[in-house]
Amino acid sequence: MKLEHLSPAEGSKGKGKRVGRGIGSGHGETSCKGHKGQKARSGGPKGRGFEGGQMPLQRRLPKRGFKNRSSKKYAIINLKDINRIEGMDTITPEFLIERGIIKNIKDGLKVLGEGELQRPFTIKADVFSESALAKITTAGGKAEII
Repeated sequence: MKLEHLSPAEGSKGKGKRVGRGIGSGHGETSCKGHKGQKARSGGPKGRGFEGGQMPLQRRLPKRGFKNRSSKKYAIINLKDINRIEGMDTITPEFLIERGIIKNIKDGLKVLGEGELQRPFTIKADVFSESALAKITTAGGKAEII
């Protein structure tokens, strides 16, 4: 089957309603818009959040704080949590999700330095804190940035 051989299902593509084409069509004169009123005018009904001229809710509420659009949210893991993992020498974000230690990676994985490492690990993550890097290297492990 090729793309050019595809066609819509039988009866799914009807002709559009032709309004304003005479009184005999059943859709003439007011063109299915009823009589007068805001919705009958050109430009149609107003958009979302329009409250009939009253000051809209999003403008009545005070603006507070600041949200940095370029900030990144990292999934965080501490060295004490990595130390509990048995039988693995290489720690990756996929492995941590598989084991259920973290739920999702978000914008990346960040390793923090709380706790001590008892044995060397190779840890692959997006970001490492300075204390985590120091503790990983002193334990004889590697910190690889993805």
